[in-house]
Amino acid sequence: MRKPVLTIFYQFDPWSRSLGGIQTTIRSFVKYAPETFDIQLVGVEDELQQSIGIWREEELCGRALRFLPLFVQENDNFKSFVPITVKYTAALMGKKFTSDFMHFHRLEPTIASRSWTADKTLFIHNDIQKQMDSRDNNKAILWRRIPSVYFALERIVMNQFTEILSCNTSSAEFYRQQYPSISERVRYLRNTVDEEVFFPFSPHERVANRIALTKKLGLSEETRFILFAGRLHAQKDPLLLVQSIARLNVSNVHLLIVGEGDLGEAVRAEVGRLGIASRVTMLGAIPQVEVAYLQRLCSIFVLTSAYEGLPLVALEALACGTPVVTTRAGETPKLLRPGSGLVCEESTPESVAAALNQILAQPEAYPVEACLRSSEPFNAQSVVHEVYSHMMQRWESRISSRYSHV
Repeated sequence: MRKPVLTIFYQFDPWSRSLGGIQTTIRSFVKYAPETFDIQLVGVEDELQQSIGIWREEELCGRALRFLPLFVQENDNFKSFVPITVKYTAALMGKKFTSDFMHFHRLEPTIASRSWTADKTLFIHNDIQKQMDSRDNNKAILWRRIPSVYFALERIVMNQFTEILSCNTSSAEFYRQQYPSISERVRYLRNTVDEEVFFPFSPHERVANRIALTKKLGLSEETRFILFAGRLHAQKDPLLLVQSIARLNVSNVHLLIVGEGDLGEAVRAEVGRLGIASRVTMLGAIPQVEVAYLQRLCSIFVLTSAYEGLPLVALEALACGTPVVTTRAGETPKLLRPGSGLVCEESTPESVAAALNQILAQPEAYPVEACLRSSEPFNAQSVVHEVYSHMMQRWESRISSRYSHV
């Protein structure tokens, strides 16, 4: 029996420093794919290196991968005049892909896939109701300004999917109620953390590496670090982040900001306005292994998002033994256990600063072991293998059905 083929559709270059939980999820689905599957990815090229529109054999995370770039998109961490999702969807229109399975991580490209024959899965990465809440349009993506159009599009394309997997329990329930005729296809999927990359330092290593970083940055050896990692976009509300740091009343605390995006200059301006430039370092986009290193030595990982699904960076921090402070956005508040972090009931600088102060004042109350217990159910290898196992069962069932009719 030949191997079934999975084709993944998403608008990124998997070898670039493209930031985001979707990118990390896709890399995990390639890395931990069983050898019983052949994997393909239809994406984009970060810079023109080889021919566009031609399949080529590559390797990603030690796994063989066929890759098809549709166009060149430099640095997708920044918005472009024409949204990359629109360009990607347009590039798919009129094409015909053949595959046994197809995975989609955005809704828009599935406009092009309705006539394609395959077992299709749609991954939902956000709490869709909060994402579409239009009361705060200065933090809006385009669809939040016209939610009725988004949901009309959704109704057109939704029936093509064999599975609809959401990393957010509220969103999964929303889809079951929104589409009762296909509610059995909707299920909650735990997000993933790669424990081969994200794991804790020993206590001695944590102290030694923290001190090494203070020396590199010219800070006091007593400095403790708070880490943020993600795109500097309105969804993550990085302005709230730096405003919260300005209200901390603990000495020798330094914020590390990993990431880049459209609000980068606004963040720098706000840091200057608040007079906290000596307490903040912006590192830009860095490789995943370097993020993991920072996760291991920091005292707190902080999220100030307006809305989320289940951000992988929070799971990655917990897997590194680092407690999380989060706004009440997405699934993160539901996974935090006593001792693994705090949830801010209000998305205000005062509320976030209070949570940060509490952990900094009592670090012994947030031990590594409590953080690891929170991240343990989300082991990437286990979660990914569960999805592939269901796919293989459907594949074998279809093959068996065909032979039974011969």
